[in-house]
Amino acid sequence: MSTNLHPKFQINGHYTNREDLIEIAYSLIKEGNDEEQKVGDFLLDWLSEDDTIAVTTSGSTGTPKQIVLQKIQMVNSAKATIDFFNLEEGDTALLCLSAQYIAGKMMLVRAMVAGLSLDIVPPSSDPLRFLDKSYDFCAMVPMQVQASLDKLSQLKTLIIGGAPINTELLKELEKSGHQNCFETYGMTETITHIALKRLSKENSDQPNPFAVLPGITIGIDNRNCLIINAPLILENSMITNDIVEMVSEKEFNWLGRYDNIINSGGIKLFPETIEKKLGQLIPIRFFISSIPDEVLGEKVVLILEGDKTDAYDEAIERAGLSNYEKPKELFFLPKFKMSQNGKILRTKTLSAIFKI
Repeated sequence: MSTNLHPKFQINGHYTNREDLIEIAYSLIKEGNDEEQKVGDFLLDWLSEDDTIAVTTSGSTGTPKQIVLQKIQMVNSAKATIDFFNLEEGDTALLCLSAQYIAGKMMLVRAMVAGLSLDIVPPSSDPLRFLDKSYDFCAMVPMQVQASLDKLSQLKTLIIGGAPINTELLKELEKSGHQNCFETYGMTETITHIALKRLSKENSDQPNPFAVLPGITIGIDNRNCLIINAPLILENSMITNDIVEMVSEKEFNWLGRYDNIINSGGIKLFPETIEKKLGQLIPIRFFISSIPDEVLGEKVVLILEGDKTDAYDEAIERAGLSNYEKPKELFFLPKFKMSQNGKILRTKTLSAIFKI
């Protein structure tokens, strides 16, 4: 298939045609560090005659697995993002995510398809630390955004994905005054995002819903889980495990994961909803889970990263939680199990606590 390599595409300041890009890829594989080798591997895969590419899921909701994507579907996904943000040839972009996963791969694809001038820096928790240059487009995970708050003016448009944005970070983004920050909704199977939510101060009391990209339609099943119809990037409709509230035919609010639901005393609770209420009061990493209970069936517990302390009892009382939502026990772990793109691996973290 045609890989849609735009003649104006630049990588680290150098214009490249197909032959040059293959040479760059081999050089990265032979002489580069681990992350540069991943970029080189992907570029060679992308420029090969094969119509498909194998990618690995992040494993945040289960065991990482390898899936196969059609290159033309990846191009279609890239074009949808390019059109949504009006990206033009010569615009600058920054890749600060690992090319091992779909988010990093798709930054490369967007740049090649649109003819962007792409700079690549090693993935880190603080990617803008040594950069003074401004960029038209960038993608980050929340952990990177948190460390880059004082330098966000260098980014004209920023998309944030890979993990939910907590309340504390959302407030910091509102304070920054940046008007072109977008939270993304998507997954490896949907070739990154299929919906975007603008994060802006004007709508902080009533947050914007996610709005799907052009060419995508949505619905819900009998569990209220999102169904995605995206013929240009998916062979068939995709039924997710994400519980949503439909706002319109093109918009939805994300409530939480179906597989995370807690049934406590017959009341269904969304951990993600409880986490939002606690987020502005607890400054460390945490998440809500449950353990078996003889009376309630399941009882809500709070898992915190750090040393054991009573400091968070007051936060729980101030969070406006119902009696069912209030954590019945607190558990502490020195270090959470994390994915490479900054997601808490809940199952593995719980296993470290409860030895399950």
